[in-house]
Amino acid sequence: MITGHDMPAPQIGALSGPSFALEAARGDPTAITIASQDTKLARFVQQEFSHASFRVYTNDDPIGGELGGALKNTIAIAAGVSAGLGLGHNSVAALITRGLAEMTRLVVACGGKAETMAGLAGLGDLVLTCTGGLSRNRSVGFEFGRGRKLPEILADMHGMVAEGIFTTTAAVGLARARGVEMPITEQMHAILHEGKAPRAAIYELMTRSSKSETLR
Repeated sequence: MITGHDMPAPQIGALSGPSFALEAARGDPTAITIASQDTKLARFVQQEFSHASFRVYTNDDPIGGELGGALKNTIAIAAGVSAGLGLGHNSVAALITRGLAEMTRLVVACGGKAETMAGLAGLGDLVLTCTGGLSRNRSVGFEFGRGRKLPEILADMHGMVAEGIFTTTAAVGLARARGVEMPITEQMHAILHEGKAPRAAIYELMTRSSKSETLR
C-alpha cells in the first residue's frame, strides 16, 4: 500500500520572463528564467532549453515567478490605458515603477521573494508587456483609453486572450485577502469590470494621499 509519505515529491517549475513567442521563434536573443525549488529540475530545464539565442537562468522562487508572470498583465493594461489617453513616457515610466512596487508587495505577502521581482520574471517581463507592440494586454488598455468598451474590444480580438482581463479580478481578491494595497490593480479592475472612466482612474491614482516611495 502506498501512503502519502511514500509518494515522490512533485517536480514543478515555472518558465517565465520577457519572451514574445514570435520574436523567440525567429531567433531574437531572449532570456527567461526557470523557477523551481527542485534544483535538479531547474538545471535540467536550463540545459535542455538553452540555445545561442535563448538564454535560461535558474531561480528557486516559483511563487514569485508565477505571480510576476500573471500580475504584470494588469499593469500592462494600465500602460495601454495611459497610451490610449495620449499620455507620454513620464506616465508609462511611473506606472511601470509603481506597478512593480505593488506586484512585489503581493509576491512577498504570498511567500515569494522581492528579489525575483527585480529579475526577468518581474521587471523584465513587466517592461516588455507594458511597452511592446505585440502585447495583447497593452493593446486592450490602449483601446479602453480611446473610449471603447470591453465587449467590442474582445470581439475584435477574434478569440485571442488578454490574460490581464481575468488576472485583475483574481489579483484584487488575493490582495484584499492578504491585506496588500494595490492601487493600480484596483483602478484597472474598476475600468474593466465596473465601467469607470479611464481618465478618472488615472486622476484618482495621481491624487492619492502622499507617501514615502520606500515604505511598504
